[in-house]
Amino acid sequence: MRVAAIDCGTNSIRLLIADVVGDEHHPALTDVVREMRIVRLGQGVDATGWLAEAALERTFAAVDEYAALIAQHGADRVRFVATSATRDAGNRDVFVAGIRSRLGVVPEVVSGDEEAALSFRGALNAAPDLDSQDRVLVVDLGGGSTECVLGTPREVLAAKSVDVGCVRMTERHLGSNPPTQEQQDHVLRDVDEAMDVVARTVPLGDTTRLVGVAGTVTTVTAMALGLDHYDADRINGTELDIATVDRACRELTGMTREQRAALGFMHEGRVDVIGAGALVWRRVVERVAEATRGRVGTVTASEHDILDGIGLSLVA
Repeated sequence: MRVAAIDCGTNSIRLLIADVVGDEHHPALTDVVREMRIVRLGQGVDATGWLAEAALERTFAAVDEYAALIAQHGADRVRFVATSATRDAGNRDVFVAGIRSRLGVVPEVVSGDEEAALSFRGALNAAPDLDSQDRVLVVDLGGGSTECVLGTPREVLAAKSVDVGCVRMTERHLGSNPPTQEQQDHVLRDVDEAMDVVARTVPLGDTTRLVGVAGTVTTVTAMALGLDHYDADRINGTELDIATVDRACRELTGMTREQRAALGFMHEGRVDVIGAGALVWRRVVERVAEATRGRVGTVTASEHDILDGIGLSLVA
């Protein structure tokens, strides 16, 4: 079976066309096409509550490309999942109608909890050596929201989605180039409040492995590795100690926009939001280390995330 999965977030829209291998109890995906476009669908949503017309146009243009790729390669099943920005938008009916007319499927605006569960399923591919007793905390740091989901290799135990993400925090707090300490403190305060909410649902102290997914995490990892270009194979599954992650986050946040743009691994669509993303990731990692009293001292980056989870959900 061949499946097509589309993940439409606040900052990017991604496509995975993959062949299903393995059996129904242990399915896996073999990539045929994996594409990403940064369309910033969530531009201004935090302030206005509406999807901007220009953002919709950028997103629809990317979907037209994806529709052509799906037609070219074929797919037995297609699923389109939309997340934080679309959940928050008052005019999401315009978005839904535009996607349906282009792809012939209705986009699913999933809840934060389902988003977390899909991310968890996809992310476990980066930690194949898990023990059945492991408690893995997967953190999906997106543009508008962050999902924290704790589980074993077999099941999700607890999950919570909170409204902190690289685009939302940039638009809400970061106006200088580079951001002032006061602006950074505002972001960190929002993250602390969000993690307090997470901790009431997700027992962070039970964590034995921490896995981070999505563009902010992989970009911070590229920074920590000193890459001169973006190398997904090098990044995927990389385990870094917390001090190294902290240092990379602080360096990215302290750079000017021009300095970040000059980094060979930096996608142009992340240049203006990676400072906030690094602040969010730094604080999340600190909070997990504190909750586990230092037992979790490393972080694993995964190139597999909600997109893979969406693809695997089509196997049932």
